[in-house]
Amino acid sequence: MRDAVIVEAVRTPVGKGKPNGSLAHVHPVELLAHTLRTLVERSGVDPELIDDVIGGTVDQVGEQAMNTTRYAALSAGLPESVPATTVDRQCGSSQQAVHFAAQGVISGAYDIAVACGVESMSRVPMWSNVPEGKDPFGPGIAARYPEGLVPQGISAELIAAKWSITREQMDAFAVTSHRRAAAAWDTGLFDAEVAPLEGVTRDECVRPDTGTDVLAGLRPAYHDPHFAERFPQIEWNVTAGNASPINDGASAVLVMSGETAAKLGLRPLARLHSFAVTGSDPLLMLTGVVPATEKVLRRAGLSLDDIDLFEVNEAFSSVVLAWQQETGADLAKVNVHGGAIAIGHPLGASGTRLTTTLVHAMRERGARYALQTMCEAGGLANAMILERV
Repeated sequence: MRDAVIVEAVRTPVGKGKPNGSLAHVHPVELLAHTLRTLVERSGVDPELIDDVIGGTVDQVGEQAMNTTRYAALSAGLPESVPATTVDRQCGSSQQAVHFAAQGVISGAYDIAVACGVESMSRVPMWSNVPEGKDPFGPGIAARYPEGLVPQGISAELIAAKWSITREQMDAFAVTSHRRAAAAWDTGLFDAEVAPLEGVTRDECVRPDTGTDVLAGLRPAYHDPHFAERFPQIEWNVTAGNASPINDGASAVLVMSGETAAKLGLRPLARLHSFAVTGSDPLLMLTGVVPATEKVLRRAGLSLDDIDLFEVNEAFSSVVLAWQQETGADLAKVNVHGGAIAIGHPLGASGTRLTTTLVHAMRERGARYALQTMCEAGGLANAMILERV
């Protein structure tokens, strides 16, 4: 049976997703093109050999419309003969791109594929693809969920309430994320994965000096009288400090069969071992990481104790802490170089950003198995296991 391996993985620094952010002046097509160009240059692969480029983008409108991945590939200088497509599985879009690329290689449909993603939240704000007054859900959803769905911030609050996660625990987790990311930068651990862009060399949202005393002073980010009445169990402890920021960034990984890597003289960073995707309650829409983790471990024939490193997307502290309670994972192995709370969460780019950080961490730490999982809007989650080769 064919296998699929990652031979190169790169990302941009992550900027603030605001008009004054360090990457706000860069068109999203150019953000993604930069990672694709760097990926090809660092790997040395002839771009004519790439069978497909699969990219994730969430808000596909305006400057991120019209199949952004195709135009990024052309802007990067890839041959016109190399196809590209753009997918949307919300925050897990580019992790899904990795799954698709690997599954294509394993099946024999591809020999070489690129999985990537981009989001410029400064130029294309979240929900830009839903015009004011328009309903993206339709009458069937209204009938199935008559009390109405909720925003992600409310889901994060409901998770904190259900798992009895305190404000202090969430803030402490956020501080750890910042300190780990700062340490990774200071010790050069991000140098191999980051492709500086137009003078931007570091992630803009990492705050090495933050502490729980600082975060304790922040106000609740999602308090709403309507939801407070509907969900009296919510204690309103989710803040801008214990949730991921909005960001600009792009990332890409190069996937091929092990046989192709050997022929080209390339050393794999990791083998793509197993995959899973699952749906979950769209009210507690961020808890899918729990069944997704269980599902991918079952498919891999592995246990939690076999996993040396985890990447669990830090959309909110409460998500990772609830996942940890349910799985029993050791938090010392989770997001060891910091997570989205510190590094940032450029939606469509985050899946391959996590993969990029994870494969480099695996090599640096000598990990055999690693697991990546991401919660996604609408009650979805992707999970995959990587293996050192």
